[in-house]
Amino acid sequence: KASAMMYSLIETAKANDLEPYAYLRRVFAQLPLCETVEDIEKLLPENMKAAVI
Repeated sequence: KASAMMYSLIETAKANDLEPYAYLRRVFAQLPLCETVEDIEKLLPENMKAAVI
């Protein structure tokens, strides 16, 4: 189940023109700082811009 979620994140990052490795590095760096659901939703691939990563 966990590998399916990871694969889904990677493929969604690709679909949103994000480089998967850079995207995941950004997510894993920012995730511990999230305090609300909205903070976590900002980390979803469709809510991130390639320039931010």
